[in-house]
Amino acid sequence: MNDEKRWRVRPEGSNWGDFGPDDQIGRLNLITPEHRRKAAQEVREGIAFCLSLPLDCPRVQLNPRRFSPQQSFSMRGDDPVMNYPYGRVIPGMKEVVCDDRVTLSLQFSTQWDALCHMGYEYDAGGGAEEVTYYNGYRAHAHVCGPVDYMHGNEAQPGPYGAHALGIERMAETGLQTRGVMVDLFAHVGLEAVPVGYDALMRILEADKVEVEPGDVLCLRTGFDRALLGQYAGSDATFDPHRCSGLDGFDECLQRWVADSGVAALVSDNEAVEYMPDFVRADAHGIRVPLHHLCLFKLGIPLGELFLLSDLADWLRANGRNRFLFTAPPLRLPGAVGSPVTGVGTV
Repeated sequence: MNDEKRWRVRPEGSNWGDFGPDDQIGRLNLITPEHRRKAAQEVREGIAFCLSLPLDCPRVQLNPRRFSPQQSFSMRGDDPVMNYPYGRVIPGMKEVVCDDRVTLSLQFSTQWDALCHMGYEYDAGGGAEEVTYYNGYRAHAHVCGPVDYMHGNEAQPGPYGAHALGIERMAETGLQTRGVMVDLFAHVGLEAVPVGYDALMRILEADKVEVEPGDVLCLRTGFDRALLGQYAGSDATFDPHRCSGLDGFDECLQRWVADSGVAALVSDNEAVEYMPDFVRADAHGIRVPLHHLCLFKLGIPLGELFLLSDLADWLRANGRNRFLFTAPPLRLPGAVGSPVTGVGTV
């Protein structure tokens, strides 16, 4: 595989091919050994913060196609393997075992979007628009599903899944680098505020936040605590649209993200960008512009619904905003997203 076979014209403002013709990890390439050593220097107290919500949180369904995990027990023949005594099969044994299994949506709770999570109908130089993903990878050749929607719902043969750009490519990197906390909540509260370039720059300046290539930018909105409040009691007041986020329609903000060299964007809200209304669109028919920029053009993974508030409060109280960020996804070949148990160490 090489770029000449997949594309001849790369999207304006993209970095396709910059990390090699067959690259599948995008800006994670900027997490170099040197940058990891710098990240490790942020560990001074030895305190670790969990950066993930419970896997069955939120208790409300934010996305109609994503569902809470369905947990059950494994079976040994007709017997449930919970408190299962081995003495049933080997007389005299006293050991007892529990074994379980789960069915889950891979992007329900704290999650990573793989680079193939969102693509675009794009003409890469072949004369016709095709469903295309980061670095020119194509639907049905590299990201395979049962239906070809571009050509009259034609059935497609398996095996299905992401044969390129799958979540396992991110997992293979270890995904450990320096995290940089941007505390939006401290400046705008838990309110429905789209944060554009000007507002973001004021916040970075006020909090003396510096962002370098290879960093993971973490955006705390306070939505994580609202989710946990509703998780603890369903009668808790909860508005799924009441939180801030980056204004993906702000072209100055888009340029800053492109120029900053951030390796990934992470937020405690549902989409990193200000929750899309799916009504507005730009001139190119794009309704989730930050997803388009990051996943399709620049190869910047997006982390959503992370638990950031506990760490953000500690950092603010201690006059810091940097930490060691460790959050590899599941190494699940072919998946387009993954739950994650992240750790922030200070």
